[in-house]
Amino acid sequence: MKALIQKLTASQAGYSTLALRLPVGIILMAHGSQKLFGAFGGYGLEGTGQWMASIGLGPGLLMALLAGSAEFFGGLAILAGLLVRPAAAVVAFTMVVAIVSVHLPHGLFLAQNGYEYALSLLAVCVSLLLSGAGKVSLDAVISEKLS
Repeated sequence: MKALIQKLTASQAGYSTLALRLPVGIILMAHGSQKLFGAFGGYGLEGTGQWMASIGLGPGLLMALLAGSAEFFGGLAILAGLLVRPAAAVVAFTMVVAIVSVHLPHGLFLAQNGYEYALSLLAVCVSLLLSGAGKVSLDAVISEKLS
């Protein structure tokens, strides 16, 4: 188990990942809050679940819970730098689902509900998945203690 945690938390990245983690973690938490809690003008679980069911992602309530949790808790983990690789993988998968199921038919641009925003988040998450959390993170603290 120690070897697995060491592998998940180790990172050769420096400080640059912090520039990705902070804004993306905040953005993801905000979007997850919309889905889970109805914060920031969101529809909450019930409203988001109804919408997800209406586009064929059912059961809607479960899909809303999964997507909202991936964004909120994944964003929190990315922000804190805690288990960034697994969190980034979950969020990346969520963004692929969003792109394919919602945004792809609308083209690239956000103004037409396109996939550019989700693609940007996907790119950041893939980068963090590959690089790890970097020097300023809870992962770095854990990795150092395990070495």
